[in-house]
Amino acid sequence: MFGNITDVPGVKVGHAKNSEGITGCTAILVENGAVCGVDVRGSAPGTRETDALDPINEIEHVHGVCLSGGSAFGLDAATGVMQFLEERGVGVEAGVATIPIVPSAVLFDLFIGDPKTRPTASMGYEAAKSAVVGPFANGNIGAGYGATVGKLVGPKFCMKGGLGNASIAGKEGVVVGAIVAVNAVGDIKDPTTRETLAGARDPITGEWMDCCTYLEEHVQSEALSGTNTTIGVVAVNARLTKAEAKKIAQLTQNALARTIYPVHTMLDGDTIFVLGTGDKRFPVDYLGHLATRAMEEAIITGIKAADKLAEVESYKSIQIMRT
Repeated sequence: MFGNITDVPGVKVGHAKNSEGITGCTAILVENGAVCGVDVRGSAPGTRETDALDPINEIEHVHGVCLSGGSAFGLDAATGVMQFLEERGVGVEAGVATIPIVPSAVLFDLFIGDPKTRPTASMGYEAAKSAVVGPFANGNIGAGYGATVGKLVGPKFCMKGGLGNASIAGKEGVVVGAIVAVNAVGDIKDPTTRETLAGARDPITGEWMDCCTYLEEHVQSEALSGTNTTIGVVAVNARLTKAEAKKIAQLTQNALARTIYPVHTMLDGDTIFVLGTGDKRFPVDYLGHLATRAMEEAIITGIKAADKLAEVESYKSIQIMRT
């Protein structure tokens, strides 16, 4: 039922990573241009070019989105994506230059690997150069390589997050895809069963510590501010205005609320971009519903596909221990 974000016409995806830093970036390219909107719901975001996406501002189309680790340092990766696109003549014609518009969002993954090794412009270029249409791996890849979740109780109790993607086909040929790097302060739960899939876990007893319960009992978090976030992109083969793209981004945040506990906190920088690549109109609420479903699936896929890394357990490694 669910496919890949590159099922949406006009979308390519590529990744790069650094094993020493346990960090990486993901380039989502729309070389023919796409209307873009954004919704920033967390209170500790790291972003670039998001002001340009405000519906009252002039820029109508973007040519890619860069998701990256490395905290604010990782914003450099978008420069490499821009360079790749510029070399191919992709961007806004400004007379003396062709300027690709590449918004970006970053997550904090500095504590899991070497904190001095972060995504760079060259890594962004590599990710863009590798971007293709077709299926790709989920989990420990690209912007989700160093992602972790369940840190509200403290980093030592966290589990591995990851990058996931999905697409869903709707009526009259509409296709909606989502890609997300899950690095939340909270726990990740199945939206249907409410089963905890990954989150704060006692490494000695193996028991879940439940971030929401911990917050109720202790009032405050043990996580560091700005060290968490879930960042993602939705793409749809529909004609959108910037205002509609922004509204769909807002609606898609419901997927985070259904899978991450707690979410949109002072410690997260949750950010979702929406790209419209098509020329056919569809009702915004319909597209928002499909986007939410695709994003939910992408979040769960990213968590279930992640492998244990740097002694941080994952959903997969726990399943192995239980068998």
